[in-house]
Amino acid sequence: MFQNPKSWNKWIDFFSQKGYNCIAPAWPLHAGEPAELRENPPAGLGDLKLDDVLTEIETLVLKHDQPIVIGHSVGGLIVQLLLNRNAISMGVAIDSIAPNAMIDFDWGFFKNSATIANPFKGDEPIYMDAETFHSSFANTLTEQEAKQAFNEFATHDSRNVLRDCMGSAGKIDLDLPHKPLLFVAGEKDQIVPPSLNEKNFKAYSDSNSLTAYKEFANRSHFICGEAGWEEVAEYVYEWIREQEGSNDKHNLPI
Repeated sequence: MFQNPKSWNKWIDFFSQKGYNCIAPAWPLHAGEPAELRENPPAGLGDLKLDDVLTEIETLVLKHDQPIVIGHSVGGLIVQLLLNRNAISMGVAIDSIAPNAMIDFDWGFFKNSATIANPFKGDEPIYMDAETFHSSFANTLTEQEAKQAFNEFATHDSRNVLRDCMGSAGKIDLDLPHKPLLFVAGEKDQIVPPSLNEKNFKAYSDSNSLTAYKEFANRSHFICGEAGWEEVAEYVYEWIREQEGSNDKHNLPI
């Protein structure tokens, strides 16, 4: 949420140089230049549902042969949903929204979740502004760094996507066997605190399935774009290579 494929450009370059075929699909109503999307929010943005996004991504995933999928925030939940459906060969969930209405007793989590999902706002989109982006999304950045990141990457979004994450559309059978899954958390994340990421990680119960967890110090929800993103990408790459156990190349939708 609040981003589009442009935010993955550095990761695409990084993994492409490692020999992967990378695809960064846009959510419905999220394609284009972020500044233009903020200036002219697409009609119907507020009506967008999680299933609309998942259908778009899953349709692309099923055109490939068990790809590796990396997702951030709501994208992390989508990774888990795809893994639960055995549609991918492995997944990386970064600062992931948790399934099954899982919550955490963290003030930042409650504040931001309540603001986004506010039922009194109906289907009105939630309009991201520079101040909120800095305080909630990119809180480890300086004001100038956060403003630059906002101008370059931030989009508005649908409240209904997060609402659906907390409902039946966001439910997963955490007892099923699954392909390798890595959780990545940011220590200073104000939207999905690391304690919730760890709770999500520990909820997977199949002892024969590989589930891993890694927390990065002093990282915000903007972990994939802030200074030091290379360290995160390198860790993810090494983890993927360890699971592959060979030099075979894979498609890597991000």
